[in-house]
Amino acid sequence: MKNPFFKKKNNVEINDILKCIGQKKSKNNSKVNDISDLESASKNDISFFHTRKYVEKIKNTKSRLVITNQKLKNIVPKNIRIILVSNVLLTTAKVTSLFYPDALDDIFDDNVFPINKKKFKGIKFGNNVLLGKNVKIGKNCFIGHNTIIEHNVTIGDNCKIGNNVLIKNCLIGSNTNILDGAIVGKKGFGFFPGKKNIRYPHIGAVIIGDNVEIGCNNTIDRGSLSNTVIGDGTFLDNQVHIGHNVKIGKNCIITGQVGFAGSSSIGNNVMIGGQAGISGHLRIGDNVQIGGGSGIIKDIPSNAKVMGYPAKNIRNFLKENK
Repeated sequence: MKNPFFKKKNNVEINDILKCIGQKKSKNNSKVNDISDLESASKNDISFFHTRKYVEKIKNTKSRLVITNQKLKNIVPKNIRIILVSNVLLTTAKVTSLFYPDALDDIFDDNVFPINKKKFKGIKFGNNVLLGKNVKIGKNCFIGHNTIIEHNVTIGDNCKIGNNVLIKNCLIGSNTNILDGAIVGKKGFGFFPGKKNIRYPHIGAVIIGDNVEIGCNNTIDRGSLSNTVIGDGTFLDNQVHIGHNVKIGKNCIITGQVGFAGSSSIGNNVMIGGQAGISGHLRIGDNVQIGGGSGIIKDIPSNAKVMGYPAKNIRNFLKENK
C-alpha cells in the first residue's frame, strides 16, 4: 500500500540496507519494496522481529526478509531471510530512514493557506482556519477558530472540529467530533536512550472511525510503521494521550487523563476510568472494565473487571482495601 503521507525512496536493494547498517554486501542482492510491520508486510517488504510477544506474527508474516537478533533467530521460519543485528529497533529506525528520509521531520506545514470558501461550500468555519494541500472535507462539517489541518488529511461528512485543533497524517470517518485543543497525527515518543538520544521516524497514520468523539486537549500520535487506530463509536474524554501504534476498538469509553503507551491493542466495548495507565505492547480483550487510577502491566482477557496497581480482579482489590 502506498504511504499517503511520506515520500518513499524507490530502488532500494538489500545491499543498500546492509550498507546503511554497516554490514558487508551480499552476493544474493535483490530489490526491497518497502519496510513494514510483520502483520502488514508483503513478500517483497523488509520487516523486523524484536520480541517473543510477536511469535505468532513472525510465523504468519508474508515478509521474506526480517531484521532480528541472536536470541530470536531460531524462531524465525526457515523460508525467511534474516539480517542479524544486536539492536533490532535501532537498526529498524535506520532502515526506515533509508526508505523515508524525510519522515523524521515534523515541522509545521509551510504550504497551508486560508480555507477557500468557494471550494469548500456547505462547510461552516471560524476565523483563521488554515488548510494544507490534498485536504478533503465532507459535507456539513464545522471547523472552529485557529484550527490547522495540514496536508493529506481526509475528513468525512457531518464532522465537528473545535477551536485550536491541529490535524495531520490522519483519516477521519463521518459523524466524528474533535474538541478544542486536540493534536492528532504528530510523531510519537519513539527514541533510543543513550549518551545521545536518537529519534526514530514515524511513517504511519492516525485512522479515526465513524461516530467517534475526541475530547479537549487529547494527543493522538501517529504510528511508527503501522497505524494508530480509534474504532467506530469510541468516546475519549479530555486530556487523554494515545501513543503510537495503539489500536482501540469500537464503542469504548475512555475517561479523563488516561494514558496508553505505544503498540497496545484494546478490544471493543472497553471502559477505562480516569488516570489509568496502559503499558506498551499489551492486549486488552473485549468488554473489559478498568477502574480509575489503575496500572495495567500485563494482558487482560475479555470480560474482566480490574483495578489497582498492578491491576487485579476488582473483587480482590476491594477486599484488600476495605
